[in-house]
Amino acid sequence: CGRGPGGCRGGRTDMALRCAASLAAGRQPRGPRREGAMRWSSAAKPSAVKINEKASREKILTLESMNPQVKAVEYAGIKKPFTEVIKANIGDAHAMGQRPITFLRQVVALCTYPNLLDSPSFPEDAKKRARRILQGCGGNSLGSYTASQGINCIREDVASYIERRDGGVPADPDNIYLTTGASDGISAILKILISGGGKSRTGVMIPIPQYPLYSAAISELDAIQVNYYLDEENCWALNVNELRRALNEAKAYCNPKVLCIINPGNPTGQVQNRKCIEDVIHFAWEEKLFLLADEVYQDNVYSEGCQFHSFKKILYEMGPEYYNNVELASFHSTSKGYMGECGYRGGYMEVINLHPEIKGQLVKLLSVRLCPPVSGQAAMDIVVNPPVPGEESYAQFIKEKESVLNNLAKKAKLTEDMFNKIPGVHCNPLQGAMYAFPRIFIPSKAIEEAKAHKMAPDMFYCMKLLEETGICVVPGSGFGQREGTYHFRMTILPPVEKLKILLEKVKDFHIKFLEKYA
Repeated sequence: CGRGPGGCRGGRTDMALRCAASLAAGRQPRGPRREGAMRWSSAAKPSAVKINEKASREKILTLESMNPQVKAVEYAGIKKPFTEVIKANIGDAHAMGQRPITFLRQVVALCTYPNLLDSPSFPEDAKKRARRILQGCGGNSLGSYTASQGINCIREDVASYIERRDGGVPADPDNIYLTTGASDGISAILKILISGGGKSRTGVMIPIPQYPLYSAAISELDAIQVNYYLDEENCWALNVNELRRALNEAKAYCNPKVLCIINPGNPTGQVQNRKCIEDVIHFAWEEKLFLLADEVYQDNVYSEGCQFHSFKKILYEMGPEYYNNVELASFHSTSKGYMGECGYRGGYMEVINLHPEIKGQLVKLLSVRLCPPVSGQAAMDIVVNPPVPGEESYAQFIKEKESVLNNLAKKAKLTEDMFNKIPGVHCNPLQGAMYAFPRIFIPSKAIEEAKAHKMAPDMFYCMKLLEETGICVVPGSGFGQREGTYHFRMTILPPVEKLKILLEKVKDFHIKFLEKYA
């Protein structure tokens, strides 16, 4: 079956179904047979062809006649020195064993099958939210299209959430756009920002290391990627002097007008302090840059002394000269945080100080994809409108939320400590998000072998790690890194006991790797 319509041909499908039905009933499926040299003709009547039930001939393809090289591959498979593949390469919380938040699933279940609203098994606060969401849907059904910008009452809830989060900073539902995960919003904003040709082509400043969505979107839109490097020696801090260097160099070959920030960082896990955010906002205001703030890990802050500050809040507190002028798009998602609901593809973006005519263009662009998944919109609503004190689901919700976040904090510290005990590995503190991005020493002999295989050295390292331990991580070259440094990204999502085993395996592998290529 193909991805598009018409991927399967009806005739073949019908025949396959008939054959399957015959086999299930213990019968051999009937089809055209040969009798002697007689040729099948569609014009021949069924009675003209006599079927000899006993006649059979030797199969052309047997184990003896098949390609021996194919058989050798099958039977000479090397037993791997591991019993399972541990997928530590992607931030998919539920796939790693994290349990869903009960209240979120209850509300989405009620929205999906409204008959459950009569069930005593569901709490009233979940039913109340489900009814409100369904009232905002055409035909009171989650199966209907919504406005391209999203269900109105959910956008109102997002605005209220932002106001609570930011200590009363006003938020307008009209500036809220529900999206298919944060990625959809980021891609849409980039698409509307890119213009010009030659030296006037839009340049987009992105952090290195970066989440590959940005480089992929920039490439797809034929924009110019402008790299600025995070300071690994200073816990992946963002330095405005580095921003200025990157901007000034880029002006020679493009028109830099977009600055992307990921806070907390992916893959680097740093949490930016207030002073850093103020410096970045001032830089954007001074250089007339459109700010994109990727804040999907805003709930994932673990280190003592670290706190999430939204760019929106700091922008407002810097005064009207900044708040009324700096164009800012901020992004959030159901996929990360304590929810981990990647599959729902729920998200939102808030865009402020957008030109009124551009707002219309943005809605037009978003209308091309009709609307975000409505179940994802419902899931996003529960993220921004969770149970509150006094409601019957509050105690369980808080218990589950804190359990997830406390567990992640424990695993962040465990991962940092264990990596830093391995010779030739250094890991900065995992202040937030859900990944470690350790720096690894790769001997020159291994680098030469990697070149011989036409592979980046850290890709070579990660492939060896996978082959020998079953642990799948992502090489740092996929995110970008300073020349001559090597890293890999690993999620901290596996359960604690499995994570300990994983880290011990990485330790043993790395020591053997150093010995082999020393």
